[in-house]
Amino acid sequence: MLNAGLEEKIIHTGQHYDDKMSRIFWEELNIPKPEINLNIGSASHGFQTAKMIEQIEKFILGSEKKINTVLLYGDTNSTLAGAIVAPKLHIPIVHVEAGLRSYNNKMPEEINRIITDKVSDMLFCSSEKSVSLLEKEGITKNVFNVGDVMQDAFISFGKTAEAKFKLKTIIPFDKGEYNILTLHRPSNTDDTEILQKIISAFEKIDKPTIFPVHPRVKDKIKKINLPKTLNVISPLSYFEMITVLKNCNKIFTDSGGLQKEAYWANKDCITIRNETEWIETLENNFNILAGNDPDKIIDAYYKKNNAERTNLYGDGKASEKIAEIIKKIYFS
Repeated sequence: MLNAGLEEKIIHTGQHYDDKMSRIFWEELNIPKPEINLNIGSASHGFQTAKMIEQIEKFILGSEKKINTVLLYGDTNSTLAGAIVAPKLHIPIVHVEAGLRSYNNKMPEEINRIITDKVSDMLFCSSEKSVSLLEKEGITKNVFNVGDVMQDAFISFGKTAEAKFKLKTIIPFDKGEYNILTLHRPSNTDDTEILQKIISAFEKIDKPTIFPVHPRVKDKIKKINLPKTLNVISPLSYFEMITVLKNCNKIFTDSGGLQKEAYWANKDCITIRNETEWIETLENNFNILAGNDPDKIIDAYYKKNNAERTNLYGDGKASEKIAEIIKKIYFS
């Protein structure tokens, strides 16, 4: 991301470890090889975060070159671990995707993003609403609305993905013939009854639905009844997902990032949560919060929406802006 003459050292925590979500992701996006892979894998939040804290601190202290800044993205346990290590080593934190709030403290991501914002020295927001939310919490210094780096990637790699993958090589459907479902949050998948309730909604959806199964959900769906309309497939690579997304009918998800990608792809989204940190997408019902209620999921799917999408998250040059601001403030 930092293309302004700055040297990066990338730490891969290994929190995402599936081949399609790790190795192939790095290869497709041509991301430089990480300095180290911590291979944390899947575990409880406490175990994951503790191991990351230990290993990130060890890496920084053992680095031959001084680490001037720690750049953290989003709201994962990896983000939280970096936010705990850096201040204690007196290293400034840059937080990309700052100022998001779902106001649901039962979501681990909400805790991670609040803590990270509180200790960050520079905060890059995806929208003016995020800037406003930080201001309400008394965070105003070095806060910048630069747009969304995921939009940069979506624009940059969208055409590459379509050129590399033909739809029929990924799934057996033509454009507009199918929907997409992604589920991975513990609140939706850990309880078999809740998961079954969500999946039951797809019996009344009028098009087949592609369900790329997240590694943590693979064993859980073996315990429930799947309707014939649901087509379970292995996880998709980033490029494969972009191709499938751009050609689908509608999207069902409990992911954060896919809500935005649906908006950029001009696809209606049904979010299987009761709240979202991406509140801008709710305008004009581009994104509808349905929770895990099958009736609400079905009702949301059949709502028609012809409203025109506006540019909610910048101009696709967020990465360039971030790099220039960091260089100006910390390295000039």
